[in-house]
Amino acid sequence: MTSQRNLLEPPETFLPEDSAAQADLDEGNSATDVAARHPTYSAAWARLAELALESGETVAAYAYARTGYHRGLDALRKAGWKGFGPVPWSHRPNQGVLRSVAALAKAARAIGEDDEYERCRQLLSDSDPAALEATGLD
Repeated sequence: MTSQRNLLEPPETFLPEDSAAQADLDEGNSATDVAARHPTYSAAWARLAELALESGETVAAYAYARTGYHRGLDALRKAGWKGFGPVPWSHRPNQGVLRSVAALAKAARAIGEDDEYERCRQLLSDSDPAALEATGLD
């Protein structure tokens, strides 16, 4: 017996793997170099944003995160995402865009962009509540 999907719910979106870019990060190459070599790879931009947040460079973090967010939205749309619906955290290629959204939320909150913070937090919650916990926004 096969399970049936609720046709009213959008399908999950799974970004394709970018094994070359992921290997660059996994090998310990600088996120700056990885972003330069793979500018569409959200995980590199997310890492740059996270490092900037850790260093107290909030405006730089905001810019890096916004880049990762927009690159990620482009990739999600290319993968069939219609602007809503599940984007599972458990699928590693999705984590770059979700981490970028979380970093954007954190940077937005730090500079008083409360509406932006709430939009990003809601996007993470709508995508996959596990992303909130994994990124420290729960």
